[in-house]
Amino acid sequence: MTELHQQISALIAMHAPDLDEVERTLTDGYAHALQLEAEKFRLEKRLGEVAQDVGGGDAVEKVHEIATLAKRVDANVGDLTELRSLLSDLRRHADAVRLEAELAGC
Repeated sequence: MTELHQQISALIAMHAPDLDEVERTLTDGYAHALQLEAEKFRLEKRLGEVAQDVGGGDAVEKVHEIATLAKRVDANVGDLTELRSLLSDLRRHADAVRLEAELAGC
C-alpha cells in the first residue's frame, strides 16, 4: 500500500480527524487519481498503436509488448479503482465528522 493509501486509511480510522488534513489528503488523492487516469490513457493509446502495427516488424516482440502493456493497464485500473474507493470512504467520513461537529455546536 502506498503512503497515500496509508494516510487515507489512518484518517478514516480516526474518530475526529483534522478536517484541514482530510481536505489536503483528498486533494492529493484526487490529483493522484488524475495522474493514474492520464497514465491509463497513455498506456491504452500505446496498446492501440502496437496492435495496429502487429503485422509489421517482429511479431513476437509486438505480442510481448502488447502483453506487457495490457498487464500495466490492468494494474493501473486496479490501483485507480482502489484509490477511488478509499477517496469515497474518506469523503463520507469527512462529511460525517463535519455533521457531528455542526450538531455539537448547536
